[in-house]
Amino acid sequence: MNAYGEKAKGVLEEFKAFALKGNVLDLAVAVVVGTAFNKIVSSLVDNIIMPIFGILTGGIDFKGLSVQVDGASVTYGVFLQSVIDFLIIAWAIFVAIKVLRSLERKEAAKPESEKVAEPTEEVKLLREIRDSLKHG
Repeated sequence: MNAYGEKAKGVLEEFKAFALKGNVLDLAVAVVVGTAFNKIVSSLVDNIIMPIFGILTGGIDFKGLSVQVDGASVTYGVFLQSVIDFLIIAWAIFVAIKVLRSLERKEAAKPESEKVAEPTEEVKLLREIRDSLKHG
């Protein structure tokens, strides 16, 4: 193999080590879950919260709010809608994280007797030997 081949192989090995690190995989999962969560929250905002908010404010449609300045249309309503969306999404993420942390604390506070531990490989092997001796 020539110097370029070895260099390419080294770069591929380095990339493989980087791509398969737990943090990169965790980040990829977080992006996918975050994207799905964003769709849910956006639907909540667009289809439930904003219509209710519109009813409470007398039917104001924020997306339609604009001002004409020297022939240019400044659609500040779209900006207001984006700010409201952000605040609702941030609140939803805040609540979700609080719930998850609460569940983690409850799990950590459980007595050891309630936590179900997976048997070690040695215990599994010993159980297999015991069972085979019983039936053998």
